Amino acid sequence: MKIAVDAMGGDFAPGVVIEGLSLSLPLFPQCEFLLVGHREKVAFYLEKYGLAGHPRITQVHAESVCEMSDPSTISLRGKKDSSITVCARLLKDKSADAMVTPGHTGATVAATKVLVRTLPGVDRPALAASMPTKKQPGRFILMDAGANVDCQPLNLAQFAVMGSVYAEYLFKIKNPRIGLLSVGGEDSKGNDLTKETFKLLEKMPIRFVGNIEPTAAFDGEVDVLVSDGFSGNVLLKTAEGLAHSTVAWLKRAITRNAMRTLGGIFAQNAFRELKAIGASDEIGGAPLMGLNGVCIIGHGSSTPRAVYNAIRVAAECVEFGVLDRVVQNVKECGVAVESHKVPASSAAPAPEK
Repeated sequence: MKIAVDAMGGDFAPGVVIEGLSLSLPLFPQCEFLLVGHREKVAFYLEKYGLAGHPRITQVHAESVCEMSDPSTISLRGKKDSSITVCARLLKDKSADAMVTPGHTGATVAATKVLVRTLPGVDRPALAASMPTKKQPGRFILMDAGANVDCQPLNLAQFAVMGSVYAEYLFKIKNPRIGLLSVGGEDSKGNDLTKETFKLLEKMPIRFVGNIEPTAAFDGEVDVLVSDGFSGNVLLKTAEGLAHSTVAWLKRAITRNAMRTLGGIFAQNAFRELKAIGASDEIGGAPLMGLNGVCIIGHGSSTPRAVYNAIRVAAECVEFGVLDRVVQNVKECGVAVESHKVPASSAAPAPEK
């Protein structure tokens, strides 16, 4: 199995990425790695972490980097030699079975959608983000978390199928619960998109549990929450912002007087556990489901542990046969684009990371 790793992606590349790769090498002996990035910059860190000349690492030169401030289309227009674009070409040519990047989300979506393209029967790829819940298994999958701003009901129906496949892998469960993001739990609630999508989902051979409000999703009422990319990305970023604000509010309240501060010192381990619930390190990254290749997109602030876990998820998705399962399930559910004669459409650029 060959995995292309974007060495230049993220806020702390290439050092963090290569350190994460060093953690992966002994634990994934079945994998070979195509390390994509600027040759000289990458070589320095390979030496630093004792990986220079490693038999399972092949360097692939990429002259430029898609910066986080760049527009989403930069990987296809201004920086065709970027590390993200080179990784996408390797995936397209089947030189790699999977790619991992903690880099620019929008640029990755644009490059892979155009170069790698989607699986047979799939109209658009969707970003599957893992979110925390109160109940076991402790997380739910948000589909789509930002790859497609404007969607049709058929797109959301396909997101449900792809999310179900990913939930089976991630949570090790059969027949995961699928919910549709809406403003109320009643069947009649929502806009035209959710109402039409509801009609499709209730007829499909999946475990559809109906409309779901965000509060119910975080309570653990679903395993997969289906949404268009605009609403999903708003939900994701609102949750991230609220989590950061809650930490600040809690810190302010605890340090208001000496007695509270002392109590806070004794509760440090509890606070660490609370922080770990929302941490992305153990998840590693979000797969871009529906592509004709496995693509894992990590957070820009990924740590070495997060990079390691992104590589783990990529390898496990390949071994799980995610691509074949998506194609099969899309056909079985009757939502393949050929069946509905819907032309493959270009998704709007993903929101900037």
